[in-house]
Amino acid sequence: MAANVMLAIHEKKATPVDLYRPLRQYIASTYSDRDAATADDDLCAVRDLRAAAVEAPALPDPSSLDQRRAALLAYARALALVEPRFPVSPDRAHVHSLSFTWHDAFKTGKKASLPSLHLERAAVLFNLGAVYSQIALAADRVTDVGIRTACGAFQSAAGAFALLRESGLAAKAVAAGATTVDVTPDCAGMLEKLMLAQAQECFFEKVIAGGKPHALCSKVARQVGVYYEEAYAALCAPPLSQHFDKTWVSHVQLKAAQFYADACYRCSLDLHEKEEIAQEIARLKIGMSALADAKKAAKGVAAQLLDAVNKLESNMKTNLDRAIKENNSVYLMRVPDAATLGALPAASLVKSSSLVELLDASKERLFSSLVPDGSMKALSKYTEMVDDIIRTQAEKLQQSSEITRVRLKEMDLPDSILSLEGNISIPVDLKEDVEAVQISGGPAGLEAELQQLRDLSRVNQDLLVQTEEMLQKEASEDSQFRTQFGSRWTRPQSSTLTKNIQDRLNLFAANLKKAAGSDALIERGVKENYPLMSILDKRPIESALPSISRPIMSLDGNEDAIVGALKQSLRQLQSLGEERAGLEDMLKEMKRKDDILPKLMAGVGSHDDLFKKEIAKYDPICAEIADNIVAQEQLLLQIQAQNEQFAAVFNLDDFKVARERCYKQIAAAVVKYQETKKNINDGLNFYVTLQDAIGRIQQQCSDFIMTRNIQCREMIEDVQRKLAGFNLSSSSNVSQRNSSVPPDQQSPSPPPHAPHAQPGGDSRPGYSQPGTRPPYSQPYPTYGAPQQQPQYGAPPQQPQYGAPPQQPQYGAPPQQPPYGAAHPGQYQQPPHQPTPGHDYGQPAYPGWRGPYYNGQQPESQQPGPYPQAPYNAPGAYPPHHQSNYYRPQ
Repeated sequence: MAANVMLAIHEKKATPVDLYRPLRQYIASTYSDRDAATADDDLCAVRDLRAAAVEAPALPDPSSLDQRRAALLAYARALALVEPRFPVSPDRAHVHSLSFTWHDAFKTGKKASLPSLHLERAAVLFNLGAVYSQIALAADRVTDVGIRTACGAFQSAAGAFALLRESGLAAKAVAAGATTVDVTPDCAGMLEKLMLAQAQECFFEKVIAGGKPHALCSKVARQVGVYYEEAYAALCAPPLSQHFDKTWVSHVQLKAAQFYADACYRCSLDLHEKEEIAQEIARLKIGMSALADAKKAAKGVAAQLLDAVNKLESNMKTNLDRAIKENNSVYLMRVPDAATLGALPAASLVKSSSLVELLDASKERLFSSLVPDGSMKALSKYTEMVDDIIRTQAEKLQQSSEITRVRLKEMDLPDSILSLEGNISIPVDLKEDVEAVQISGGPAGLEAELQQLRDLSRVNQDLLVQTEEMLQKEASEDSQFRTQFGSRWTRPQSSTLTKNIQDRLNLFAANLKKAAGSDALIERGVKENYPLMSILDKRPIESALPSISRPIMSLDGNEDAIVGALKQSLRQLQSLGEERAGLEDMLKEMKRKDDILPKLMAGVGSHDDLFKKEIAKYDPICAEIADNIVAQEQLLLQIQAQNEQFAAVFNLDDFKVARERCYKQIAAAVVKYQETKKNINDGLNFYVTLQDAIGRIQQQCSDFIMTRNIQCREMIEDVQRKLAGFNLSSSSNVSQRNSSVPPDQQSPSPPPHAPHAQPGGDSRPGYSQPGTRPPYSQPYPTYGAPQQQPQYGAPPQQPQYGAPPQQPQYGAPPQQPPYGAAHPGQYQQPPHQPTPGHDYGQPAYPGWRGPYYNGQQPESQQPGPYPQAPYNAPGAYPPHHQSNYYRPQ
């Protein structure tokens, strides 16, 4: 089972009731014995449905819960058909001998006994929600199927309690005299929020198990906490405050704190990834404080819940200590106050499921022949008449409110009054843009970022020069040895082996040169546009806006009277708007309480007369709505005249022109700042990416030079060994000839064609036998595994953090050539090595449009069945077309 502890609702208990006899007696006395005989089967069916849904004992087997749910649904549909046909009340003309007794679900010692079907229907709907909660609790939330089952069942339970409250059944039961708290609208609302909280909690378990982003997990957790907070608020208010067990209250309170803290924790993880360490610290502190306060008040909660809370608190403390340490040593950010932080966003993924279709009794045939269809049609007609009245009046109210909003907007009210008092405001979207600019540093912070560009450019140039010097030094040493040993120095020239590396260094140098030009353009743009952008550094931004000033000279001194009259009219207009909202609520409340079904079933006379009488209840509210609309029209005309006088005295036309001009300036400054900021960020990304690429090339050069040095030492030793053997052999032959040939027949011997060789060996110069192959005859090893080229615009892949670079093993015995390889004595052209890293011939700033950093891309080689050699032809570096721009002076 899942680790989180959840709650299920116990069903209400009822005493057995004989429905058959009282209902049959009512039919026989009201209609006829024949009708009673006809309805006999239906009466037996209703009696059996109640026995199965209410009186049957609940089985401990979870598989029986589905049967309980089906029985409750069937009985609820039957009651929907019984209520309009059988008026149950103490009245002698009604079903007066029938009484229902139900015990409180939370305090079983309390009970309510009433001759009312409202209590019976409310109790059955309550038990339906309780069974749905038990189904959810019995589901195995470790599996995906179990999570879906539990989440759906909790939402259905919430739908049952919502229907109990919204349908008016709870209110009618209370009005009929129900004294148990569990069927009150307040309790139904609390249970609905509790079920929604647990359904949302199932979604939270799912997103955590699925490894969803921290920001999404934080939103889901926050909504869980919101639902628990609403349930806890209802538990602490009358009439529920003294009704529930303390463990329930403590459980809900601790759950609310747990998921608020969990939302803070998930949010802090997201902030840490964004390197917003100060806000991360603040969120962690707030969440831990909420947990600590809730734990002090939590008494009697499950140990499993306490363990989960303690584990969360431990994780938050660990992250808080780490964040504080990083902030003190690296970021040095000021931790914001908790009051300045915005509310955590929440995402609701659940809602109360509608049970209307499941409880729809229109297809049931119980007592279909007992009550005329005309009665039901009459009720439907009356309901349509009421809906039409409410819809018409609501449209009038909404239209009146919209007219008020448009007219005030045209007159620039109340903004002009607020501006005169110093409360200047700007459009919300523009203010949000300015706040985003100021948070990111504003125009004053651009110089520091430009300095970062300069520093990174210098670092890249230094790395490039160091790499070039390494290659030049190795090539110079190779040339000296080649001059010293002549044809005996048989290893390949350095320029042949390093051609591709030199080409890439040339490409990097070209990109750096173009980047410098682009940096200069950015700096010039910042300098030229700073006077425009400097307005964004004003805090608050409203201080940059013009304000309405009083006239310098006043002829009659009535400016204050004009302003006071206009403000008084605006307050009256606001009062009319609040009155309209109250009238709309009164209409809806009247409709909710309007129940003429008992009058339809028991009344006599024409239905139209009854409807006319009942509809007249809505006339007073409709008259108030009409008066409100007329009063608003007159007040708007008065405000228009007062505003014209106000505009003339305070010269509002010039103020509006100046304000619009300032709005446009701020908007243009925001656009220019965002464009500049984007260019700088693109430049920083380019230099960081290029620095990594140059570093990898530098590492390849270091490995190459180390290998060449080892080859150089071994070749020198081999050449010296061959020269020593040649001199010794020549001396021996001369001595023998001098001893056997007369002096006058002696002649100088020709030089040997090859150094001393083993018997049967290859006597060609510069070659050795397979068994004694010198190390320098091995092919130049490739350093680093070939890397795939990234897609256009993608940065090169970084090596794993902390992993040491893979170095070749120098000094290891040479590998035997594979089948089909060249003769061991021959120099083998090394296999083609794909250029590692990123192709830096692409535009240097990712996403740049225009001529910014458009380096030429090297021609790609066509793939073939066999890899090509990495160095195809010798070439000098630098190329003949490149200057010594990056060489130290």
